[in-house]
Amino acid sequence: MVHQYKSNGYNIVLDVNSGMVHVVDDLAYDIIEMYENNPREAIMAAMLEKYSQPGLLSQLLSPEEAAGLDKDGETLAKLVGEVLDDVEQLKQDGALFTPDIYENYIKDFKARSTVVKALCLHIAHDCNLACRYCFAEEGEYKGHRELMSYEVGKQALDFLIANSGNRRNLEVDFFGGEPLMNFQVVKDLVKYGREQEALHNKKFRFTLTTNGILLNDDIMEFANREMSNVVLSIDGRKEVNDRMRPSRNGKGSYELIVPKFKKLAESRNQTNYYVRGTFTHNNLDFSEDVKHLADMGFKQISVEPVVALPEEPYAIKEEDLPGLFEEYDKLAKLMLEYKKEGKDFNFFHFMIDLTGGPCVAKRLSGCGSGTEYLAVTPWGDLYPCHQFVGEEEFLMGNVFEGVKTPELVQEFKHCNVYSKEKCRDCFAKFYCSGGCAANSFKFHGDINDAYDIGCELQRKRVECAIMLKAAQE
Repeated sequence: MVHQYKSNGYNIVLDVNSGMVHVVDDLAYDIIEMYENNPREAIMAAMLEKYSQPGLLSQLLSPEEAAGLDKDGETLAKLVGEVLDDVEQLKQDGALFTPDIYENYIKDFKARSTVVKALCLHIAHDCNLACRYCFAEEGEYKGHRELMSYEVGKQALDFLIANSGNRRNLEVDFFGGEPLMNFQVVKDLVKYGREQEALHNKKFRFTLTTNGILLNDDIMEFANREMSNVVLSIDGRKEVNDRMRPSRNGKGSYELIVPKFKKLAESRNQTNYYVRGTFTHNNLDFSEDVKHLADMGFKQISVEPVVALPEEPYAIKEEDLPGLFEEYDKLAKLMLEYKKEGKDFNFFHFMIDLTGGPCVAKRLSGCGSGTEYLAVTPWGDLYPCHQFVGEEEFLMGNVFEGVKTPELVQEFKHCNVYSKEKCRDCFAKFYCSGGCAANSFKFHGDINDAYDIGCELQRKRVECAIMLKAAQE
């Protein structure tokens, strides 16, 4: 499978199955477009007809070369033939039109053994904000307000250690609601985890997701010492943030959190954190929010589309997509401009690895929810991930008794880009790995489907990310 597109003056050809990216001239682009379904003679004839038109050939040759063309077109024919030969060589080298080797691997993939590698600890089912788009319903997750006890959290870490097999590196994200509403338990669990590392030959990577309301110097010092990554929630411009992220008394959060976020980002040397926002139908010009965050000095930025059912007034709609595609293009160009000016920043959804990339399992199945990654409620219940919490049909067990639904584990283990019909012919499938199972279930009642608007936006982000790589070479 080959995907071709034009972006910011670049002709880009992605060979999907090998992951190879080629930046080519117009002639090679047109030849590749015809190559698989046409004989060499037909391609030659089409290229000779097109590029013998006045002005087109000059795009391929220097003025001296163009001036020296033979009247009978032999130079053009030779050039077309050489490019055809190059395309054929790329195919032979496994860099273009490569076959799909992964589908034959899928039987072994489904039978692979898995261990639990990561937990999302819902340290607090409570929040001091009332964000209008919150999938957790202001931290309650369709349930009641509760803070996780130390005993439950300790058992969760013991569960992770016991179910991690020979894997040494383990991940724990302190999540909510707002985890800083239960900060003493966060500290106590980190202390306990560090004590267990040498005993079990494990290494914990702790992360924290916070809205920042309760951030202070002591918490920042602790986070800088113990947290490998910190996610700071802010939607961008003041009016955008405060409209969707008010406190429970209706006041906006922007003025309170921005100074704290700036201080934390600087204290971490502008690394190992993200300011993470959500854009909605209310701010379809979201590139302005990214620019706003970058202009405040933040270097690690993630602003992501809201996932909401169509009846919500802030939901992204299909008719919004053309404008959002333009916003991603605008953002990619802005990033190139800022890089030239020495003001470069990272945008999470444009970060892409074209050299090694994730392992095969990650390319096929994504985050590992329901198998390698689980969420833990304040009372110790286990769910496939934080977005399934409260959906009782996805209750998998608890940290005291373990996983009690092996059939559910198998369902998630078998969920991959080949179990989803919408993914099979999608050029972005090995970058998004089939998308989010929770979003698929939310919109279609099936984890083996896909959230269509999310797919459209993901494809556009992949195109922009590859263009940025091409521009930086």
